[in-house]
This record gives sequence, structure tokens and C-alpha cells, in this order.
Amino acid sequence: MIVRRSILAGAAALAAAIPSRAQQPRLPRIGFLILDNPSGIRDRLLEALRERGLVDGRTVVVEYRSAEGVVARLDELAAELVRLPVDLIIANQTPAATAAKRATSRIPIVMSAGDPVGTGLVASLARPGGNVTGFASIAAEVVGKGIELLREISPGLNRVGALINGNDPFGVPLLEQARRAATEAKLAFHPVIISNPAEIETGIAALAGAKVDAVMVQPSLPHARVLELARHHRLPTFATTRAFAEAGGLFTYASSIAETWSQVSLYAERILKGARPEDLPVMQPTRFELVINLATARALDITIPQAIIDRADEVIE
Repeated sequence: MIVRRSILAGAAALAAAIPSRAQQPRLPRIGFLILDNPSGIRDRLLEALRERGLVDGRTVVVEYRSAEGVVARLDELAAELVRLPVDLIIANQTPAATAAKRATSRIPIVMSAGDPVGTGLVASLARPGGNVTGFASIAAEVVGKGIELLREISPGLNRVGALINGNDPFGVPLLEQARRAATEAKLAFHPVIISNPAEIETGIAALAGAKVDAVMVQPSLPHARVLELARHHRLPTFATTRAFAEAGGLFTYASSIAETWSQVSLYAERILKGARPEDLPVMQPTRFELVINLATARALDITIPQAIIDRADEVIE
């Protein structure tokens, strides 16, 4: 009987220990929703989160979802994150942020997007309202600087094209800014709006047929496919996101990627600690980066003036 009681006592102790493990605190879940897979974007976010003490698998769980460049997939991916559920959604670029906002009015959303007021993501930068806040990259406003750089690289520039994503709400303010910048620079402007990835080939061919000297590419378009076709037609391209130059674009002028993710991770930390999105004003960039891809320039027989190379924050050889 003594032995049996010892066995029963040991079994009871083991049974008591198992539930205590299962009852450990649940880690907060962060959903990371993106349209495409720019080089290193996931690693950059995870590094920025780690610097805030938000370590994937230890203090938080990061649920990564990419639409692989297909805008139509974003709504279902956003709904999937809501169903898990996650405690916070980080959305990169306007289409992802818009899909997240459609999916939930309850879960906080920290976005990085071009014109959150103009695209209806927030009521204002100072008082965003609702469940969305984050970082406004003001990409549309820096298009003018990109066109200035084009003029410096190629003083004989006469005609600039634009490849616009018709499924991205940010395409409207971006197109307006590009048209204005081209007019101010006294350049002919030829925009092409595409509604699905299958139209990229005909869009690039139309720009080549219009004999544009260079093309501004909306960042939410699939970088690899656009650059493959642009190389085929020997068209120089630029955009307002660093990843585009890293993928093979001639150059990019954009808000600092390090600052972007640092600020996004800061708001993620504050919200997980109890802050409300509507009380956090949308942040704006203070630093901008010029990234030049010299390998692409050589392939296109373009000589980048040394003065511009000296001003660049990074030169890709």
C-alpha cells in the first residue's frame, strides 16, 4: 500500500506540473502583412523589433504573410491574421494597410505607407483616429527630387514615363506628383496605368514605344518582373523605395529604411504596452537616402556624374 500511495502521489505531482506549463502566459502575436517580398524586408523588421525587446519566438510571435505581388490576395491574408487572432498588424505599403483596415476595426494597425491621409487610411497625421497609425513615407513628394536627379544624370532628358499600379490607392497622389514634377522640369510626361501583373509587359512596351528616356516605377509593382522587362527595352528606371535599387533599378531616392522600421517598431512596442493607435500621431521621415546602382548604370551605358556618386548614401557596385 505504501508503494501504491507513492506512485499515486508521484502521478498526481506530474499531473499538476503539466497544466502549469500549459498555463504559461501567451506571447503577443504581431501580424506582418506585405504585398511583395523586397530584399531583406522581413529581416529588417525583425531586427528593428529586437532592438525594442520584441524578439520573435521569445517575447512575441511574428506571423508573416506576403501576397507575392498579387494585390487580390491581400484581403484574405489580412482576414487570416484577424482570425488567428493577432494583437497587432504591421502593414507595409498602402495596399496592405488598406486590406488590413478593411479586415478589422478593432485590432491596431501600424502601417508604413505613402499618403495615409490622401488614401483614406487615417483622418489626419496629427489625429489619425480609428485603429490605424504608423509612418508616412511621403513617397509622392520625393518624386520631384527623383526627376531632378534624372536631369543631373542626363541633361538631355526630354521625356519621362511612369508605371502606375491601378490597384494601389497610392497611385492617384503618386501620379499627380509625378505629373507636376515633370511639368515643372519642362519634360514631356507619359504615364501608363496597369491593373494586373499580366499588363506589365504591355505597359513597359508602351513606354518604350513612346521613347521615354526613363521610367518612374510605383513601388508596389513587382520589382523583378518590371526590371526584367525594363532591361530588355534598355529603359532606366527609378522609384521611391530603397529595395528597388537593390533589385536592379538605376537609383532610388526615398525615406531612410532604417528610420522607417525603427519608428514602426517603436509604435508596435507602445501599442503592445497599452497605447491606443488613435492617440499616436502618424510619423513622418526626417532622413532620406539616395541609392545608386552602378552595375545597372554600366549595363545601360549610363555614366553617373561623380558629383552625384559622392552625394549617394549607398552605391551598389
